[in-house]
Amino acid sequence: MAETLKGLNSLLVHVGEAPDPVSGSVTPPIYQTSTFAFPTNESMADFMNEQKAGYIYTRLGNPNFTVAEAKIARLEGAEKCLVVASGMAAVSTALLSVCSSGDHIIAHADIYGGSFGLLHDLLPRFGVGTTFMDLGDPAAVEAALRPETKVIHLETPSNPALRLADISAIAEVAHRHGVKVIVDNTFATPVNQRPLALGADAVIHSGTKYLNGHSDVIAGAIAGSADFILGCSDVARKVGGTLNAFDAWLLGRGLKTLGLRVARQNENGQAVAEYLARHAAVAEVLYPGLPSHPQHQLAKRQMKGYGGVLSIRLKGGQAAVDRLLDRVELFARAVSLGSVESLITQPVAAVHRFVPAEFQAMGGITPDLVRIAVGIEDPDDLIRDLEQALA
Repeated sequence: MAETLKGLNSLLVHVGEAPDPVSGSVTPPIYQTSTFAFPTNESMADFMNEQKAGYIYTRLGNPNFTVAEAKIARLEGAEKCLVVASGMAAVSTALLSVCSSGDHIIAHADIYGGSFGLLHDLLPRFGVGTTFMDLGDPAAVEAALRPETKVIHLETPSNPALRLADISAIAEVAHRHGVKVIVDNTFATPVNQRPLALGADAVIHSGTKYLNGHSDVIAGAIAGSADFILGCSDVARKVGGTLNAFDAWLLGRGLKTLGLRVARQNENGQAVAEYLARHAAVAEVLYPGLPSHPQHQLAKRQMKGYGGVLSIRLKGGQAAVDRLLDRVELFARAVSLGSVESLITQPVAAVHRFVPAEFQAMGGITPDLVRIAVGIEDPDDLIRDLEQALA
């Protein structure tokens, strides 16, 4: 039945799931086990040779992984998906599956702080270099390509400046030069944007964020062709960034309501962005859903919704930032995003704190920048809290 479903929410509820054949439970059980038994010695040999589908050892696969992977793959329009221990495990596994010593990567200047650390600090120790730049101009991206370039790594919208990259145009440029395009789709989610349909080779997620949606899981996911995911699986098995069964179960549970939650967060993000765009204390609102966003037309073309994350630049410098963050009551002062509750943070004091100043400036990550991640609360309550905090 699940193979014939077309509706987003129907897919999220039913793909990868069926009543448990042992108990009849409509919710998949948690397979909290490290290893799986084989009926015969011959069957063990077949499984180990990967000649048959099955489970061997949870580092190599688990039924709870399979549920979450099936949902994400179907939603992204991918042949396969691999869930891993965190969003950073997804980023590192995907990049290590295609890069070797001497290779080159192109990435956003205002990329997530953890991804920046991987690309700027760690991978160069193994001979992999990265050019950080604004990926808004496909012609500039093509000019930055080198013979050794293997990957263009996109975040669109980017974190935290909400800059967009034209996935189709960059994919066309990249593929002309034999370069792969990997898109971090964490901010948009497959509800709002499907990079594979726009020409990307693979999609990565921090499953901690929207996919789970309840601030109680650390997880990651990679989706793409069967061959690409096979390469990622080989890296993940050897490096060991394995998700655990309980978190995989929570991820699968959270995915069931992804469509409903993102629809509400799209509405809340738009309402809060429009309110703040009119506020005298706010110098600028960075949100793709606003006509004032310099790439609003691109957002309309490649996104179905604009998400629940926006950034603002405050008038008044650090004092104004401190005042806002200290006075909010409904918003939690916390990193992360995509959950049912609303969060607020100053990027230069949090996940981008250790990004060198030159790259902060290149990415528009300034001290007056505040990132807001709206949840599913009533929009009037969110706006009232911001109003009293900004008063």
